[in-house]
Amino acid sequence: MSIHNAARREFLRRSSVLSASMGASAVPFALNMAAMGQAVAQTADYKAIVCLFLYGGNDSCNMVLPTDSASWTAYQTVRNQGTDPIALRAPGTAVDTGAPLGSPAALGGVLPIAPDFTQFAVNNGRSFALHPSMAQAQSLFDQGRLAVIANAGPLVTPLTKTEYRNNTKPKPAKLFSHNDQQSTWQALATEGAKVGWGGRFGDLLAARNTRSIFTNISVSGNAVFMAGDTIFQYQVGTNGAVAVGGITGTLFGSATAATTFRSIITADNQHLFAKEHAAIVARSVSAQADFTTAFNASSVAAPSTYTVPSTGAQGNNNLAIQLQTVARIVGARAGLGANRQVFFVSMGGFDTHDGQNRGHADLMARLSHALAYFDATLATLGVRESVALFTASDFGRTFTTNGDGTDHGWGAHHFISGGAVRGKEVYGRFPTVGLNHDDEVGSGSLLPGVAVDQIGGTLGKWFGVSDANLDFVFPNLRNFAQRDLGFMV
Repeated sequence: MSIHNAARREFLRRSSVLSASMGASAVPFALNMAAMGQAVAQTADYKAIVCLFLYGGNDSCNMVLPTDSASWTAYQTVRNQGTDPIALRAPGTAVDTGAPLGSPAALGGVLPIAPDFTQFAVNNGRSFALHPSMAQAQSLFDQGRLAVIANAGPLVTPLTKTEYRNNTKPKPAKLFSHNDQQSTWQALATEGAKVGWGGRFGDLLAARNTRSIFTNISVSGNAVFMAGDTIFQYQVGTNGAVAVGGITGTLFGSATAATTFRSIITADNQHLFAKEHAAIVARSVSAQADFTTAFNASSVAAPSTYTVPSTGAQGNNNLAIQLQTVARIVGARAGLGANRQVFFVSMGGFDTHDGQNRGHADLMARLSHALAYFDATLATLGVRESVALFTASDFGRTFTTNGDGTDHGWGAHHFISGGAVRGKEVYGRFPTVGLNHDDEVGSGSLLPGVAVDQIGGTLGKWFGVSDANLDFVFPNLRNFAQRDLGFMV
């Protein structure tokens, strides 16, 4: 009901824009609709949200680290255990050129960051650092366009360790399960959920776009985060729209066959199912042609190669290439008639039960390289302040090591980046480091202090979703005193 009301209000707003721009002159209805879209496109501001999902469960305890004396001592005590210790080196530690590539010694010390502590003063007095592979992310943080969201995860309501253990308050279902927690991050419900909160945003704000089909775009396959009640995710590859095969060029060596095939699958039909199928295919073909025209007219520089920490070799970064695709689409926003867009990109490999040292170093290097590339590319397009990117993952991992890796956890630290982000800050109280304290529920698995709903609510408010509709998208948001974490300008 809220979504329909929001769409109705947006239609009325468009009508008032059209009325003011055209006066009382009588024009055909089709021209009225076209002018309505043009008027809104000229007056509305563009904003986009990018969800970067880290599949497998990122060990964020080795991505963002507190380095104050008490925290660092506890970190070294626990993470230096096992057959292949995963503890990183202290800030300022030189690279050991004789150490195996990808090992903590070969990476050098963690990279210091200096938060302002103006938004979350509770963290003042502590010092922080990033993984040694994240020099570009360190620079973004220092420049104020990257922030850390500390200890976030799915929650129904604020929860203490005692309440968790005694089951006196509700907690998310099926914790520590990959599929269920991926879905809970993306759709606020376990596996089988049909609608994600990115899709809900699209439902509410698609009316601001002249082509609603280009509201939610995934560059990484099907994701429940992008699915709405009325909005369907438009999936593209890194080379652009995925075309319906066999309807252009030649088919079996014949141009006539391709034309005939296209006519067959888009032809009207008296049978209701066939009629609807043909209409859907026709819309898909039309959308693909429109998208391709706009996408091909938008050009951005390709990402540079990045150095693979585990081998020292130069390699392509698929995540950066996905973000290049997003940037090209943002650059094509006028041709696509877009004022509000939601994007989805991802990278895998984060289920680091073993071999974590080398694998995680590579992952952190790719993430850092991609974030810096995207930031620079948005600057060249003049839309750095219009796009906000946040990371998400199945869950954090245990603080304890299983010998050469980590196991499934709960809360985790995340990044939020963009020109409209109040960067150089750690949002949310950073948890105690170590074991057997009130911020963990066993093996150092963090009990989240920040809910996914609060992250989404903060982004949604910036995006233009009303408070009332935020309660519709995030039913548990009303359970938290702080609806807006303050990380968006």
